[in-house]
Amino acid sequence: MEAEKLKSETMVIEEWSGTSSNKLSLTAVISVSSSFSVKTHGNRFNLFTRRFLEAFVPEGFPSSVTPDYTPFQTWDLLQGLSTYIRMMLSTQALLSAIGVGEKSATVIGATFQWFLRDLTGMLGGVMFTFYQGSNLDSNAKMWRLVADLMNDLGMLMDLLSPLFPSAFVFIVCLGSLSRSFTGVASGATRAALTQHFALQNNAADISAKEGSQETVATMIGMALGMLLAHVTMGHSTMIWLCFLSLTMFHMYANYKAVRCLNLTTLNCERSSILLLHFMETSQGKFSPRERSQLWSMSYLYGSVLGTQRISSLCIHEYA
Repeated sequence: MEAEKLKSETMVIEEWSGTSSNKLSLTAVISVSSSFSVKTHGNRFNLFTRRFLEAFVPEGFPSSVTPDYTPFQTWDLLQGLSTYIRMMLSTQALLSAIGVGEKSATVIGATFQWFLRDLTGMLGGVMFTFYQGSNLDSNAKMWRLVADLMNDLGMLMDLLSPLFPSAFVFIVCLGSLSRSFTGVASGATRAALTQHFALQNNAADISAKEGSQETVATMIGMALGMLLAHVTMGHSTMIWLCFLSLTMFHMYANYKAVRCLNLTTLNCERSSILLLHFMETSQGKFSPRERSQLWSMSYLYGSVLGTQRISSLCIHEYA
């Protein structure tokens, strides 16, 4: 009797997967009674693809993030890819300037130069945080562009260092200082943008998946960078041509990424756009996307001067 009772009592666990409550599909059924069985549903390739994507996109994508998440991440990964390719070229030049591979170079000398480089970067990061830390989240777009521009400058300094041996320490310290600004500004603005993308209190998930995407871009970029460094070794013209071309693409990708953002919060500049638009049209209501387009047009047609005059009326502590 006990055995028959156990056989009749069967526990069934179903696994459903989907992007929303009305787009669910049955993926597996687990049956537990006197025996244990697992039955999968759906195409195996589709299941593998879904599992693979879950490592790189937030749970519930695309309904769990804002519409500008996908285009921003696409351009952001492309600019990151170009950064890691150039990093291999600049690192190769930096190590050559330090004296790697030369018999006249000493370990203590290279260590001291590297120490000065890192020390300058650390001090620069602290000073930058002290002066601009409170303005980074309210001006995320601007500081995002500034961070990548300073990163480009830092890599340019590394690439220039072998050409000026007498000023090597000064040049690499200047490059380290530029990258320290990048680290602070990029990290702070990324936190603000993650909060913007999160629609279901999933900022931690978005940040984790962004880290996975960044890791893949890093590995691909480093592999391509190593290949490019090997091909262009000993050809200074080719190195500079590749570096400058990738830098131009990096700046364009960053511009496109920032243009994709439709932030819903107001700072002093975006409030100025609203006020200026209301004064000119008597209409003070339009979408964040329209506000972003209007801000871009203000640069093209010169009305930014008007927004700057209105900006002076804003209270500084709310900027």
